[in-house]
Amino acid sequence: MARYRDALCRLCRRESEKLFLKGDRCYTDKCAVERRKYPPGQHGQRRRKLSDYALQLREKQKAKETYGVLENQFKRYFYMADKKKGITGSYLLQLLECRLDNVVFRLGFASNRRQARQLVLHGHVTVNGRRVNIPSKLVRQGDVIGLKESSKKNVIIEENIAKMEHRGLPVWLEMDITELKGKILHYPTRDEIQLPVQEQLIVELYSK
Repeated sequence: MARYRDALCRLCRRESEKLFLKGDRCYTDKCAVERRKYPPGQHGQRRRKLSDYALQLREKQKAKETYGVLENQFKRYFYMADKKKGITGSYLLQLLECRLDNVVFRLGFASNRRQARQLVLHGHVTVNGRRVNIPSKLVRQGDVIGLKESSKKNVIIEENIAKMEHRGLPVWLEMDITELKGKILHYPTRDEIQLPVQEQLIVELYSK
């Protein structure tokens, strides 16, 4: 399965809510969900009653699309979460939040997760002072996420940090604006993850 490269706004319209895939555009009147509040396609405006399976599938797709992961990756995260003692759905979201590309986005270095992935792939990001170019790397409590010295003057990164007030900083992260470094204070709990996903439906889908 190839990575999705079509219009990102179609994904938000498919779920009938904002997934904030395009950064600043999602906060303006240009947002496709605001303009056309119905799914894409010629049958998008039809009213349909979804089955239980369809509801579960849509929640899974919503989580996948939000974090930009593929099916096999998502399954792997689910099985990792399922092995832990506790609430599987909460652990699943915690693993997704701890991806390096997501943390780079949460810290404000990138305007969206796709751009954050690109920054990591191009070697702009460091973890504990060492350059890392793997977007799916899971960060741990106490890790320090920063930028390569030459990347701190990158115009795009500077613009993104200036616009951080749109999103705010999650409570499980700490940011040093002067040094452009962020720290993982603790693993995020479900209450600290601002994501409109019913993770229990995902667990039910994979438990069949």
